[in-house]
Amino acid sequence: IFPFLLVLINVFKEKGDINSNPLALVGSRGFTLKNFPEAMDKMNFWRSFGNSMVVTVSSTIFTILLASMTAYVIVRNKWKACGALFGMMIASMVIPFQVLMIPLVSFYGGTLGILNSRVTLIFMHVGFSLSMATFMFHGAIHTNVPIALEEAATIDGCTKWQTYWQIVFPLLKPTIATVAIIDAMAFWNDYLLPSLVLGRKEMYTIPIATQVFYGTYSTDIGLVMAALLLAMLPILVLYLFLQRYIVEGVTSGAVK
Repeated sequence: IFPFLLVLINVFKEKGDINSNPLALVGSRGFTLKNFPEAMDKMNFWRSFGNSMVVTVSSTIFTILLASMTAYVIVRNKWKACGALFGMMIASMVIPFQVLMIPLVSFYGGTLGILNSRVTLIFMHVGFSLSMATFMFHGAIHTNVPIALEEAATIDGCTKWQTYWQIVFPLLKPTIATVAIIDAMAFWNDYLLPSLVLGRKEMYTIPIATQVFYGTYSTDIGLVMAALLLAMLPILVLYLFLQRYIVEGVTSGAVK
């Protein structure tokens, strides 16, 4: 937690105070708030914030919907294709992104020509996060959703689609919250993938927008600290709202 505390301590100091004594609680020039408006102006904060919100919210929603439905089909059907699909999804989790990033960018940029698009970034985020989310939903459905509930719904006249949305999906709230916070944090904080996909400044997300403060010969640490704190706040608020579900969601499906 020390780096986080270092940001909190130095964000209210001027550049000279940070460079001379970064561990001091208050700088020699006193308490200042000027880092925040200057940082927001230089990084075009609200535009970057909007881009991050669109990408993070869209990617998280699509991941939850697709992963939960995929897991439901795999759990409730004993087809060989389901077992093979689930096995491939689990195996794909061990492949590092760095192995795929060069061919990925070459294919989407050189062959398809669809880089510099938020839709492409959302599509990639969903693709890379789907396996882990499906794995978590698979365990939750397998152990926490009794088949008897679905059979009762079928007897009452529900279709498979109605059974899923009205019976199964509401029972997955702890896992949904867990997947939401894990993936939202990953999407919001991701630097590498957006830096490869988004080349135009008007599409920059917050992590990429902070690079404007890093110069060739000098870096204004005060502005960097302010930008980092602004970038952290939304995801910290989300975590505080959903954290009580996390342990419950992670452990669901762990024991039969």
